Amino acid sequence: MLYLLCLIYLAFVSLGLPDALLGSAWPVMSQQFQVPMSYMGIVSLLISGFTVLSSLLSGRVNSRFGTGKVAAFSVAMTAIAIFGFACSSRYWMLCVWAIPYGLGAGSVDAGLNNYVANHYASSHMNWLHCMWGLGAAIGPYVMGGVLTGNHTWNMGYVYVGLFQILLTLVLLFSIPKWKNNRVDSEKRTKALSLMEILKIPGVKEGLLIFLCYSAIESIGGHWASSYLAFHLGMTEDKAASLAGMFYLGITVGRAISGFATYRFSDRQMSYIGMATVLAGIITMLVTKNQTLTVIGFTVTGLGCAPIFPCIIHNTPELFGADRSQSIIGVQMASFYLGTCLFPPAFGVLADWIGIGCMPVTLLIALWVMLLLYFRFCRLSGGGYGQNNSCK
Repeated sequence: MLYLLCLIYLAFVSLGLPDALLGSAWPVMSQQFQVPMSYMGIVSLLISGFTVLSSLLSGRVNSRFGTGKVAAFSVAMTAIAIFGFACSSRYWMLCVWAIPYGLGAGSVDAGLNNYVANHYASSHMNWLHCMWGLGAAIGPYVMGGVLTGNHTWNMGYVYVGLFQILLTLVLLFSIPKWKNNRVDSEKRTKALSLMEILKIPGVKEGLLIFLCYSAIESIGGHWASSYLAFHLGMTEDKAASLAGMFYLGITVGRAISGFATYRFSDRQMSYIGMATVLAGIITMLVTKNQTLTVIGFTVTGLGCAPIFPCIIHNTPELFGADRSQSIIGVQMASFYLGTCLFPPAFGVLADWIGIGCMPVTLLIALWVMLLLYFRFCRLSGGGYGQNNSCK
C-alpha cells in the first residue's frame, strides 16, 4: 500500500508539471508560431474540453480495465502528447496534440482520486493535491531554466516528457501490485450512465458545488494579477509575481490540511475552508491597501485548499464505494468545465463593470456554494464513518 501511495503522489506531481508550461513558454511560442497571444486560449480550451470528456468516461473505463492499467496508459498518452508539443513546428500541431493531452490527464486524475478516496485517509487526499501544486510550481522553473540557458522552449517539454516516460515505465511494472491490493481485487462494479448518476439524491447539488468552487479557484488564480495591477495600481511585474501567492496559499493549505484531517472530519474541513475563503474575500472587499489585498488573496487560497479534496474523499462514504468512481468522474468533469467557462466569462464581466468587481463575484460564488453544500449533505444522507462523515 505504501509503494502504491508513493507512486500515486508521483503521478500527481506529473499531472501538475505540464499544466503551467504552456503559459510560461507562450510569449516565446506565440512569436515563433506568429499567432496572437490570445491563441493560447484555444489550446487550453481543447485540453480542458477533452479532459472533461475523459473524466465523464473514467467510470466506465476504470471499471473495465482497472485503475493500474488506466493510470499507466493515461500517463503514457500524456507523455506522447508532451513530446508532440516539443516537436511541433506549426500552431495547428499544438491543437492536435492537445487532444491526447486532455484525454490522458482526465482519466488518470479521476481514477486516482477515486482510488485514494476509497483506500486512504483524508490526509492523503489533501497531500495528494498538494503534490499537484508542487508539480505546477516546478513546471515554470523548468521552462525558465531552459529559456535562460539559451535553449528553445521545446527542451522544456522534452524534460517533462522524459519524466512522464519514466513514470509510465514504473506504472507498467506496478500493475501486478494494483491487482494484488486487497481492495482493488474486489469485484468491479458496473459503471453508471450519466442519467443514472444524476438521479442519485445529492449528486446534482454536488456537481454545482464543484462549479462554484471552480469559479473561485479559476477566477482568483487567473485574474489576481490584473486585479492588483488595474484596480490597485500595482506595477505589472510586481503584480505578476505576487499573484502567485493565491496558488501558494492553496499548496501550503493542502499540506496543512493533511494534518488537520486527523482532528476534523471532511465536512468540518470543508466548512473551515469556506470560512477561511470568506475571511480572505472580506479582506479584499474592505481595503485597497496592496499588502492587505495580497494577504487576502493568500488567505482565500488557504481556504480553497481543503474544499476540493475533502468533498472528493467523502464521496465513497456518502454514495457508496460501488458508485464512487462514476460520481467522482462526473465531479471532476464539472470542475474542469468550470475552469473552461468562468475565467473568460469573468473577463467579459470585468470589461463591462470593471475588474474591481472580483471580490463581489467571488463572494457570490462562495455564498451559492455554501447553500448548495447544506443541501448536498442533507440529500446525500450523511456519512457513517467515524472520521469522514458529513454529519
